[in-house]
Amino acid sequence: MSGEEGKRAAEEPAYDPERARREKSYGVADERHWAKARRGLHEEEIEFLRERSRAPGVAEGGALRNHYCMECHGVIPLEYDSRESAEATPPENCPHCGAALEGGVRMMFNWVEMDQVPGSDLRALLPFFAAGIAFLAILALLLWLFFSRGA
Repeated sequence: MSGEEGKRAAEEPAYDPERARREKSYGVADERHWAKARRGLHEEEIEFLRERSRAPGVAEGGALRNHYCMECHGVIPLEYDSRESAEATPPENCPHCGAALEGGVRMMFNWVEMDQVPGSDLRALLPFFAAGIAFLAILALLLWLFFSRGA
């Protein structure tokens, strides 16, 4: 490498997304290659995912879909219909530690999933509907009394 190229390489950052877009990387990877430029970054996250990949239910290959207890991290087979309301599903307990499992929230490999549809809001709105019907009935009665006296 000539003196000018070495000086330019020292001024440029190890990984530049614009340069990566312009200059394709083929063949032997030098120090500017993205894999080498990012070496050592995010080691804690990578180690966490390595550890999670050795978790029960994942290490075996995961033929069935599993989720984990949020208390003891025990493996629980996942069987549910995502179109069914979580409130319609009876509450379950962890087979390992007995902790209550919330119906619509499940801990997966490295995320928490909340994909079941919520239940109906009819029960919560029923008092407002009843109050509206009662108000309209009283208003109709008052209007009927007012116009029936005038006739």
